[in-house]
Amino acid sequence: MAKDILGKALLDYQSGKYSEDIKTYSSLDEEDIIPIPYLFRDFKKMPPLEQKALKLCKGNILDIGCGAGSHSLYLQKKGFAVTALDQSPGAIETCKIRGIEHTVLKNIQDFKLQKYDTLLMLMNGIGIVGKLKNIDQFFTHLKSLLKPKGQILLDSSDIIYMYDEDEDGGYWIPDNQNYYGEVTFEMEYKGEKSEPLDWLYLDYNTLQRAANANNLTCELVNKGKHYDYLARLTLLE
Repeated sequence: MAKDILGKALLDYQSGKYSEDIKTYSSLDEEDIIPIPYLFRDFKKMPPLEQKALKLCKGNILDIGCGAGSHSLYLQKKGFAVTALDQSPGAIETCKIRGIEHTVLKNIQDFKLQKYDTLLMLMNGIGIVGKLKNIDQFFTHLKSLLKPKGQILLDSSDIIYMYDEDEDGGYWIPDNQNYYGEVTFEMEYKGEKSEPLDWLYLDYNTLQRAANANNLTCELVNKGKHYDYLARLTLLE
């Protein structure tokens, strides 16, 4: 069974045992941290793209990769029927402690319970696709969870800026890389490391092409300040 690094950190924070953040190591040679308190933020502390996404939510909502449940909690307080889904046992336990009424401990690919008006995938939720080659299968599954007039709200980032730029304005992408937004990273918390995880960052044009190829419309809702964006996908009529 995979180590639940994120879940352990969330439960520690929830139970008042916060002492350090999660360290991340990526294939881009970037070492970073995930500040645990940020995962418990309220609406006022969320970035504008997330606030916009939450305001666009409608009907019955599935919060995919809910983490500590901050988005679900906000929507629940607004009176929405929202289900928080995550494959991290610690994340789901945290959501329950925080008062989220409907939770599901499962990988989204294995979830087939019902259909929703809104599928919410924030904090680069599309990252769980892992590799670009998996996106057709992923969209096929998401469509099976959507009601006829349903929507998918997701944010992601174009990480081309993380690669070296030449004098002509082009970027140096490693020859062994299929798509530059494919990243592998590990998490470390209190001396324990996770297994390597494939994670996908999608530039908007690539997302749009993939959506259209899968009979989904794709609308650019908003752009963030740092190569990030919010998109809305819907089923073609």
